[in-house]
Amino acid sequence: MILSKARLAITLSQLKTFVDPKSDDEQYVMDSEIGAEVLWQAYMQGDIENRRIVDLGAGTGLLGIGCLLLGAASVLFVEQDPKAVEVLQDNLRSLNTVGNMHAEVHCGDIQSITQKFDTVVQNPPFGTRSKHADRAFLEKAFQLAPTVYSFHKATSEDFLQKFSADQGFQIVGKWLFDFPIKMSQLFHKKVIHRVKVGCWKFAKQPPSPDAQTQPT
Repeated sequence: MILSKARLAITLSQLKTFVDPKSDDEQYVMDSEIGAEVLWQAYMQGDIENRRIVDLGAGTGLLGIGCLLLGAASVLFVEQDPKAVEVLQDNLRSLNTVGNMHAEVHCGDIQSITQKFDTVVQNPPFGTRSKHADRAFLEKAFQLAPTVYSFHKATSEDFLQKFSADQGFQIVGKWLFDFPIKMSQLFHKKVIHRVKVGCWKFAKQPPSPDAQTQPT
C-alpha cells in the first residue's frame, strides 16, 4: 500500500496509456499528478481505504489502480473499449503491489452495472464530442454509490449543482485544475492544450426529516 501522495503520483505516471485514443470517446490521458491529488484527498477523507469502489469509464485504469494502491477493498473497472481494456489489464499485471487485491475488469457499457458500491471515481467524457455524455455517467454514478468523485469541465458548475440536487446529492468538495491534454489527434494544434477542469465530490443526502410518509 502506498502511503504518500508523491509516491502515488510517480507510480501512476509509469502506467501505460491509450495506444490509439478515440476522439469521439474523448479518450484523453489522465494526468498522474492530478489523479494522485484527487485520490489522495479521497483517501484522507476515508472514501478509499477498505471501500468497494467502481471506476466508470476507466480507460487504461489510472484512477481505479490508484484506489487499489491506497488500500481499496475492491475495485471494479468498467470500460467499453476493448483496446483500452487490454492496456488496463497490462497495467494491473505490471503492478505486483496489487497482485493480492481484488480487481475486476468489465468490458461493457456502464449501464450494465447494477451492484452497489461505497465510492465511484470517474473521469467521463466532458460532452464536447457527444453532447451530455457526462450527464449519463453522473446519473449512473448516483445510482451506484453514496459518494462520487467525478471530473467535469469547470464551466459545468451550475449544471452539476442543479443536477446533483435533483438526484438527492450535494456537492461537498471541489478541486480545480489546468488539465493538460497532450497532442493525440490530427485536429490538435498544440503539443499540450490546457483545459479548466474540476473534480467534484458528491455525497448522497439523507431524506429530509420533514418529509411526510405517504400512505400505501
